[in-house]
Amino acid sequence: MTIYCDESGGLNAGAMTFSAVMLTPEAASKIHERFRGVTGLRGELKGSRISIVERAYLLELFDRAGGRAWVAFAERDKLSQNPGGTLPSDLALYAALLNLAIGRWLPETGGVCTDVVIDDGRYDPKILAHVREEIQAGLGQWGRASLADSRRSDGVQIADVIANSLFNIAVRSQRANRIQRILDPMLASRAIRVAELTQVD
Repeated sequence: MTIYCDESGGLNAGAMTFSAVMLTPEAASKIHERFRGVTGLRGELKGSRISIVERAYLLELFDRAGGRAWVAFAERDKLSQNPGGTLPSDLALYAALLNLAIGRWLPETGGVCTDVVIDDGRYDPKILAHVREEIQAGLGQWGRASLADSRRSDGVQIADVIANSLFNIAVRSQRANRIQRILDPMLASRAIRVAELTQVD
């Protein structure tokens, strides 16, 4: 299995979400291919660019394929402030959410080799290389951590849609109620699970 990772939002947007999606590469490819074939999508699949109906269809394909996800999230107004009264940096929050989401997965892998693929688009490559090294250290011999261009990764694009879905709910966007209804069965079945972060150490 592979854990595909992507984030949505940021402190300036009111919340940040980080999804860690577990799928085989074959399943991710089939979901992506089927989605594009039915919707006619051209270009990168992103949660911010698709309709509610398209989102529901993608998540249905994900659920049917046996996909699972941990989504870590933090809301700006619920985050503990630093001693000086400031909030953590965007990068510190990103790293903390990544660690939380991946950390929830590792005990469930049962020691089976698991690769972690992280979207390389948010920060400078040198910064993300350091993040990758930290994740690799946590994985040990269990798997390999790598960075990927989301445009070339089926799984990362699926992770983007899931992160964006939970972001919409976290910031209570105009689409939040409809997205909540789409996600409710997957949250109930625990195909998608969420973990809230309120403090960055």
